[in-house]
Amino acid sequence: MNEAEPLLKDYYVEDIECNGASTPVYIVHRKFRNLKTNLRFNDIDALTAFVEKLAQRCGKYISYATPILDGSLPDGSRVNATYTADISSKGPTFTIRKFTKNPWTPSQLVSFRTLSPEMMAYLWLLIEYKMNILIAGGTGSGKTTLLNAISFFIPPEARVVSIEDTRELALPRENWLPSVSRSATGFGKLGEVDLFSLLKNSFRQNPDYVIVGEVRGKEAYVLFQGMASGHPSLSTLHADSVDTVIKRLETPPISLSPTLVNVLDCVCIMTHAVVKKQETRKLREIVEIINVNQDGVAVTNTPFMWNPADDQFYFKRNNKILEKIAKRYGLTIQDLEQEFRKRVLLIYQMYKLKIFDFHKVQEVINEYYKNPDKVLRDFRVVNNKP
Repeated sequence: MNEAEPLLKDYYVEDIECNGASTPVYIVHRKFRNLKTNLRFNDIDALTAFVEKLAQRCGKYISYATPILDGSLPDGSRVNATYTADISSKGPTFTIRKFTKNPWTPSQLVSFRTLSPEMMAYLWLLIEYKMNILIAGGTGSGKTTLLNAISFFIPPEARVVSIEDTRELALPRENWLPSVSRSATGFGKLGEVDLFSLLKNSFRQNPDYVIVGEVRGKEAYVLFQGMASGHPSLSTLHADSVDTVIKRLETPPISLSPTLVNVLDCVCIMTHAVVKKQETRKLREIVEIINVNQDGVAVTNTPFMWNPADDQFYFKRNNKILEKIAKRYGLTIQDLEQEFRKRVLLIYQMYKLKIFDFHKVQEVINEYYKNPDKVLRDFRVVNNKP
């Protein structure tokens, strides 16, 4: 990838940003955040050729007629680029969002203090019992990272269908059908396959779980219809609070009725935070949607939250979704709470023993579904104590 190769190879670089010709290329570093590099494209023709090369590597086409590129490089990195000075005054631009080949595992996110073992164990229970989860947050707040991490908890035999604009998810499972939308290959939307079409089609593929990379338009209607008809779904949405999530779902271009929004069980709010002068990503709160009335006002319960004042995670025992699971599956709250405690301790032990490997973590979770007592013994979690 010419001059950009060292940046693409650097593990600590998250984003590579070029704002046009004769300006420095900036990066977003995992530790130091925004940094200016000594790389710049002074020749506009060289920058144009580089953007064409990016398009070719993505298997896409960019030209004066279609001057905007959205695609993925062979290593999974996401590319957005523009081609002409007509739409970006400094000339061609590109932004590359890098992704790790192996996504972060639940135990790794606990080690980063992105969320607590209690939050992770709670989300595990919700996924096992087929609740609908939406992850909200700003750009780069870690929504897709969390979505990928909690996908580890999907039971091993379940069929998963995922639908994305650009391929970002990586699930360590065999029974998984990943779909990616396709832009038009000519004028008049010829050959376009959008999220709406893929999602509508996915319900004919007999999924046990549906994962949508991000909802932002008419596909949300199909997703929520799927939830209402019993297809547990996971997705992300750009919003910074539960109220904003509800408003975005109920206003154009999504325009869902409050009755349909009611099928949503839980919203996780991801946020960028500065802790001890270090930028981090945190799961700020997990909010249960109890009811959305006809006026679109939501009654909610917040069992888990992060307090920025002392950088601690807090949770309360009053969980409405556990009550819903208990009623639906004929279980007792005591049984669910006991199971919750076991999983908290198991996740904590995995973090303490530094079991972060992508395949090893999935192996432990799959084994737990088959033989929980053996796994708890192996990790020395006996009588709910590590």
